[in-house]
Amino acid sequence: MADSDDTDEDWARLLAARGGAPVPAGALGALFGPVLAPAAAADGCVVVGRLAQTLDGRIATASGSSQWIGGKGDILHTHRLRALCDVVLVGAGTIRHDDPRLTTREAPGPNPVRVVLDPSRRLPATHGVFRDGAAATLLVSAVEGPASHGDAEVLVVPRGAAGLDLDALLRALAARGLARIFVEGGGHTVSAFLAAGCLDRLHVTVAPVLLGSGIPAFTLPEAARISDGLRFRWTHHAIGEDVLFDIALDRVRPGVCTASEGRA
Repeated sequence: MADSDDTDEDWARLLAARGGAPVPAGALGALFGPVLAPAAAADGCVVVGRLAQTLDGRIATASGSSQWIGGKGDILHTHRLRALCDVVLVGAGTIRHDDPRLTTREAPGPNPVRVVLDPSRRLPATHGVFRDGAAATLLVSAVEGPASHGDAEVLVVPRGAAGLDLDALLRALAARGLARIFVEGGGHTVSAFLAAGCLDRLHVTVAPVLLGSGIPAFTLPEAARISDGLRFRWTHHAIGEDVLFDIALDRVRPGVCTASEGRA
């Protein structure tokens, strides 16, 4: 069932579940219920990553153009994830290339706290998320400095293998009462959470597009064997012309990541 096939009443019931009401039955409940489920990880967070890719696994052209790979159904789905989560999180590259607003313009619901990962603190404060006042914003960096960046508050966390210590970041967000985390992009950021074993679920939208070149959806260490990859079960959902795959990862790390550490 496509997102666009449900009713305003269906969505209102799901928003109520965000506040503690029972998750409604039906297609929306089946898709978004796991995002609203109690956290199973020790840090108290539920973390869902999301990417939209072409049929041949590209999230952008070689020049970085990525708007829009997914259609209207994927855009609605993305805004709904924002509305259901406490945080929408992106990397510095997404801000640099797209300057997104990261609000819930396409779906009724509250704007999440916007979290931007910029380990070396290189983004200028002129980007919209740091000055538009549309929602609370955190700039996460490993660099000490001023406590604000434009209108955004700065959160300093230690460095880690992915530029930032993602485990420490999740604990810091949970301590602020921000426990439902939507990692929206880009590919390097989602891949970093995947490699670190910090994703509970992964939503991948596949659009009926072939590029033949461009930026790959996932960036992980080179696999020597097929068994180094990560096999999983998924469910699929039609969202307009696209297909959404909902993958339960439960914080499992890809074998290629643990194998590469063993060879280091």
